[in-house]
Amino acid sequence: MSEKIKVLCVDDEPDILKGFARLFRNRSEYELQVANSGAEGLKILEDVPGIRIVIFDYRMPSMMGGDFLNEVCNRWPQISRIILSGYADPQFILESINKGLIYSFLPKPMSDDALMSSISAALKHQALVLENSRLSSALVTTNRELEELNHKLEEQVAARTETLEIRNRVLQIAQGVLDVLPVVVFGIDPDDMIVSCNEYARDFFPGGMLGPFGMDRRDVLGDELNAMVDALGEQSLIVRDIVHRGKKFRCEVRKLHETLTRGIVISMIPRD
Repeated sequence: MSEKIKVLCVDDEPDILKGFARLFRNRSEYELQVANSGAEGLKILEDVPGIRIVIFDYRMPSMMGGDFLNEVCNRWPQISRIILSGYADPQFILESINKGLIYSFLPKPMSDDALMSSISAALKHQALVLENSRLSSALVTTNRELEELNHKLEEQVAARTETLEIRNRVLQIAQGVLDVLPVVVFGIDPDDMIVSCNEYARDFFPGGMLGPFGMDRRDVLGDELNAMVDALGEQSLIVRDIVHRGKKFRCEVRKLHETLTRGIVISMIPRD
């Protein structure tokens, strides 16, 4: 069963309150509260939670409608407010509507249809305001979550960038170490491409602009070295003495078995 719509009617005229009671008597979706003064109306608002509509007379002897309106606006801003009066100040009414202090104004005497139509419209407007507030709150939450996620991503990117920079420095240093060694060094991937070579190797096995780097080892190494690579098979190491360009070398062809470093390393150490 859906929750009833609670309506508070505040008026110092008993006949008006009786009229409200008669109007809502057979409307089961509503729960009516009545008060004969502004002070009593405020007390009901304090004691009865969930009131959604307040309908009140602009002119009441103990508390003027403007004072009652200000109290309701300040303490229960979510409640929709409708003014009733036969003597209302038009300027006050216009300013109150424009400022959002009241939803609408109904002149006395008012018809039942006009009153119920105004209440229905006020409830629809209230629902739109609440939904807009909910969506705005959800948007703020989503934006905050996106900002947090973006911050985390930035931290992760920074960490990974730092890791990559460290790895690049390590690779640069490793390549620098290889380049100063008086030894020919080649790295061959499982597809027989030369993926690493030092400066000494580039001098003895010249290729294109990058030396032999990126070339097929069969087009670079010569018959003896290629025969050693082809003969490696299931072995992990082959060692032989060879002569290249009139120089003697102690040549080692070694297989790499690590998952991320599969391939072959060739090293040629000068013998004299």
